Amino acid sequence: MIILKKITTLVILLVIMTCALIGNMSTSSALTMRRQIKVGVLLSNVDNPYLSSVQKTLEDIQRENIDKVQFTFYDAKNNRAIQETTINNLVQGRKVDILFANLVDKGSDSVRNLIDKARQNEIPVIFFSFAEPDTIDIIKDYKKAFVVSYDEKQTGILEGKFIVDAWNTDKSSIDKNKDGILQYIMLQASNNNVVAVERTKNAISSINNAGIRTQELALVNAYFDKELAKEAIESLFIKYGNKIEAIISNNDAMAIGAIEALQKYGYNKDDKSKNIVVVGVDGVQEAKDLIDKGIMTGTIIHDPRLLAEALYTIGMNLVSNINPLEGTNYKFEDNGVEVHIPTEVYGKSVSS
Repeated sequence: MIILKKITTLVILLVIMTCALIGNMSTSSALTMRRQIKVGVLLSNVDNPYLSSVQKTLEDIQRENIDKVQFTFYDAKNNRAIQETTINNLVQGRKVDILFANLVDKGSDSVRNLIDKARQNEIPVIFFSFAEPDTIDIIKDYKKAFVVSYDEKQTGILEGKFIVDAWNTDKSSIDKNKDGILQYIMLQASNNNVVAVERTKNAISSINNAGIRTQELALVNAYFDKELAKEAIESLFIKYGNKIEAIISNNDAMAIGAIEALQKYGYNKDDKSKNIVVVGVDGVQEAKDLIDKGIMTGTIIHDPRLLAEALYTIGMNLVSNINPLEGTNYKFEDNGVEVHIPTEVYGKSVSS
């Protein structure tokens, strides 16, 4: 009888302790949801029109959720040292609850540096840029690290298909020297930028796979910058002139710079006989306007709203210790840590 009473008392105590623990966990979770989450947003270069759009969209989300989240933006100005100093300042003392990271250097050393610091302070990290294959295992090794990005291989393929469609539709106008070969200039961000290289490689392979022979007149590393691209095309036009049949750009900013340069020489204006195919990536409004006017051929839309919303939702889930994809329609890629935001095309319909 005494033993039975002791067992009963022990069971009651265990029930009370369990209820108290669950209550504390629920209270902790509720507090997490109620308090304002501090997010550090690392931007490689806010002068990039697309990143600027992402920042603006996150600011809109903050205004819509003023009691839930506070974004603070840190512009690295394309300087890795500046960005790493910012990372050190933020993670020490846990000044943020989570980091959204668009790294200047997307290589394994840079990714590992951020992961190691975040892990030491138990800060979740969401990278928002294309992840190099050799960084995936580094990211997977930290259970609070994920990637939100675009399928850059598909982006390049779709960009190339704009060229293919234009060539098949109006080859006589594009092939100015009638040699059956597409002479083009590639406006690439940088040889060291994995996003740029992936877009470049797949755009050209898409054209070649369609049976169109190509000749690269020049490859310009213009660092996603409109003015650098404009200066480069102004110079290259003097050298190549009417030999240029297409300009393929890693982003819209450089494509717009190229068009401004061409217009200086009377091209891509009102005279359709003096038009050079120009394609870009991002879907910024200025590019869309040029496409609507027939001045630019097409762009691949990377919707900043979709990206920002995915970052926000997945980020809040991580901070709240629930399934990262809760409340979304996304699924992880085969690597288990990467989510791809869908892309669209803007311009003449692209063949499938």
